Amino acid sequence: MTIPDAALVRVLTDKIYEKRKATALELEKLVRDCHQNSDANRINQIIEQLIDLFVPTSNALHVRNGGLIGLAATAIALGVEIAPYMPKFMDPLLACFSDLENRVRYFACESMYNIAKVSKGEILIYFNPIFDALSKLVADSELSVKNGAELLDRLLRDIVSESASVYIPQYPETIHVRLRTEDAYELGVLVEQPGDPPFSRREDSRPRSASAKKAFSLAHFIPLLADRMYVVNPFTRSWLVGWVTVLDSVPDLELVTFLPDLLDNLLKYLSDPMPDVKVATENLLADFLREVREVTSLQKRYEAEAKVRREAELREEARRAENESERLPDITMTHSERAMFVPENGGEEWKEKEWNGSEKEVDHRDTGTWIPGQGVAIDHAAIVEILISQFDSQHDEIQRSTGLRWVAEFLDFAQETMIPFTPRLIPVILPNLAHHVEPIRNAAIRTDQLLYNAIQSQPSPSDHSALPVTAPTRQTGHPTGTVTPSNMMTTLPESTSPQPSRPQSPAAQSVHSPVQGNTIAPSPSLAPEDIDLIDYQATVNVLTVQFLSEHEQTRVAALKWLIMLHQKAPKKILAMDDGTFPALLKTLSDSSEEVIKHDLRLLAQISSRSEEGYFKTFMENLLGLFSTDRRLLDLRGSLIIRQLCVSLNAERIYRTFAEILEKEEDLEFASVMVQKLNIILITSPELLEFRKRLKNLETRQDGQALFTTLYRSWCHNPVAVFSLCLLAQAYEHASNLLTIFADLEITVSFLVQIDKLVQLIESPVFTYLRLQLLEPEKFPYLFKCLYGLLMLLPQSSAFTSLQKRLTAVSSMGFLQIAPRGPPSTATTRSKLARDDIKWQDLISHFRTVQSRHEKARRQAFVGDLGPSGFTVDTRSSTSSSNLSGRPPLRRRVSEVPTAVPTVTVPARASALSPLNPKARPSSSQNLPQIQPQSGLLSPAAANGRMSPTLPRQKPRTISQNRTRT
Repeated sequence: MTIPDAALVRVLTDKIYEKRKATALELEKLVRDCHQNSDANRINQIIEQLIDLFVPTSNALHVRNGGLIGLAATAIALGVEIAPYMPKFMDPLLACFSDLENRVRYFACESMYNIAKVSKGEILIYFNPIFDALSKLVADSELSVKNGAELLDRLLRDIVSESASVYIPQYPETIHVRLRTEDAYELGVLVEQPGDPPFSRREDSRPRSASAKKAFSLAHFIPLLADRMYVVNPFTRSWLVGWVTVLDSVPDLELVTFLPDLLDNLLKYLSDPMPDVKVATENLLADFLREVREVTSLQKRYEAEAKVRREAELREEARRAENESERLPDITMTHSERAMFVPENGGEEWKEKEWNGSEKEVDHRDTGTWIPGQGVAIDHAAIVEILISQFDSQHDEIQRSTGLRWVAEFLDFAQETMIPFTPRLIPVILPNLAHHVEPIRNAAIRTDQLLYNAIQSQPSPSDHSALPVTAPTRQTGHPTGTVTPSNMMTTLPESTSPQPSRPQSPAAQSVHSPVQGNTIAPSPSLAPEDIDLIDYQATVNVLTVQFLSEHEQTRVAALKWLIMLHQKAPKKILAMDDGTFPALLKTLSDSSEEVIKHDLRLLAQISSRSEEGYFKTFMENLLGLFSTDRRLLDLRGSLIIRQLCVSLNAERIYRTFAEILEKEEDLEFASVMVQKLNIILITSPELLEFRKRLKNLETRQDGQALFTTLYRSWCHNPVAVFSLCLLAQAYEHASNLLTIFADLEITVSFLVQIDKLVQLIESPVFTYLRLQLLEPEKFPYLFKCLYGLLMLLPQSSAFTSLQKRLTAVSSMGFLQIAPRGPPSTATTRSKLARDDIKWQDLISHFRTVQSRHEKARRQAFVGDLGPSGFTVDTRSSTSSSNLSGRPPLRRRVSEVPTAVPTVTVPARASALSPLNPKARPSSSQNLPQIQPQSGLLSPAAANGRMSPTLPRQKPRTISQNRTRT
């Protein structure tokens, strides 16, 4: 009987299940007898007959089910000896897992369950196709099929947990299947990533002969697992997470090595709507993170110990070499013979010692003790790449918060890997500092602080590394020589660096591989510690982009980063011509006061560590910003200038401002700016020491030179220069200025400034001035100054306040307008200053500057009247045509205008400026000559025409001045 008789086959394919089951028991007995008789041919024939029953879809349902039941009975009869016959029926049986009939799928699961139960570890040879087929049944719509799949899955998990890491196939047929699968993997049938290392390095660092013997190969299984993890069915996801947990629990498999292949999908599972999937994934990720930390810490400890041993051996070698050099030469042989003999013997000894030493360092398995994390290579760079990808718009909040927590943990135990990623981490961390979700915001704040501390703890770049890292040669790759996470080469001891046990990503290969392709070879002239791990320029660029963020916390954090980076590497970043300086200036217009303070701190830090030219350019650009943005000057001008005075030298700032404003062509802006600087000078507590120096006019080196410099630019604003004289206690000169004020055009703005000055006189800043009113003999001109202000003021609250102050002094008998005799130089402060300062030159300069202002105002006024019939000289009005409004661009700063040839005007041809001393000639027959510094031409004279005789202008009243204004 070559096959079961017809009656046995007829009953096995009966429609009644009980009959089929009883026949299966008879078939089991038959197969067992054949096996005892070593009748393999008979068993093969039975298996082929059973395959013909359940494979054809044209057969009746009960026929196919009978064939599956008979195959299960055959497996039970053979036990583990079913392994040699598996290649015959495994593929047809797995095809039944996807059959359209529910009962066929169920009996296929039942048959596979019995086969796996008796074959034990041998079933692991077919684990990949079984797993693939089972992944489609765990979410089957038929409950019976789903239950059968769960039973089979539970059995497979037990087998994997017990035997996956150690079981070796025992039968030639299964070994052949294993090797055939291996060859298919190496030929590219199962391809993970381009550029993967050969298999002999991919699996637990053992040679192929050792790894190929095992029935289960994790390296072969991971691509299938990673592909199946793209499913969206929550039941299948939960099943996959369970399998990853099982594989991770097997000690010797070291699934953490393949974490980069699974991490992205696991993070997506955190957003699954089913709570069970979410909770299981969170626990699994927590276990993975703990393992990564433990493995990294263990490897660092091994590397430190190996380094200590190497240093000790090098010292021992040096000591032996020194002893050998001190030993007398062997005279039993000639030097030539010794030269031929020593290298051979010495070389062999050295090679043997080196081999033994390297074995001693890395071979920890000989002890027979298993250490967690031993020999495991984790691709940190690939993991970080995946974490960074979690912050785009396609990922939800829980994925972002988890990614930030992982980045924070990596910064704690793997800083050397994270630092090269700084230019890519900053754009994903800083925008989340103000996130509306609290977990994301808290995680971002912690991550930002850890990354900040990690960069700050790095050594400052050395002098020869101040240049970009372009000195190392590069065969191909990036056009720039900047060290990036993808081309950074980490220098690790060769003897302690374990070989990777998984296919590494391109980023990790560039980190751990020797110099090839895009990697950078360190120059022989640079030590490894001299290579910058941080790409400073790329980091500055991404930080500058954060200035555009709508969140204040992000902008402040970016400025803090720039301040720290500039402190660490002032020569590598934030130069005047690198494009960052305009962005920093524009940030001064920010709506946040905190942002402006940090921006000013950074600008001050750059200026303090730069050359003088940088500082002056900074001041010029700042004035240009104020000129084009008057709203910024009004709202934030005082804050900006005061913060700069705190960070930098106040005298240096005011001197530079004064030198620039003295040559300013935009006279209106110069007047407004001087007024702003003067108010800050008088009221700011940060400038207390600066005000004390201004009071010291007896010192030629300090007070007088500083006073003169400020005075020449303060002349753009009469009230400001007058208050400067009061501050410097130059009362006599201030009283002389009052006589010139009488000839100036009294405008509403002028009166408002005097009103503010009277209020400042009543403030604590001028307490010394009020006390000096009690010493009229010592300060006689002080009374004249204050009474002059009183006469300039209209009847207002300021007039009343100042009048009461002066009345209180005069009622006590201290009022003395002029000194009774020549004051003593020992007691008169202004007399000492007058001997050293050229007061007449200052008066002349004040007249000249005010003449330019009045000329500009008249030209602007005439320009407004142009449509009514007046002729305007375009040559004289070009430079001041925009003075009446806000200048669209920064005015060009030039020297003092050159003198214009004198113009002789016939008598009674035009009116002279009241600023001209010749405006009141002793004889009306004298024909005055108008100088550009002392007078102005009338509109008609400016056009080269004679004007009719004009009567002398009467002094304007306050109401007329207000109307004109």
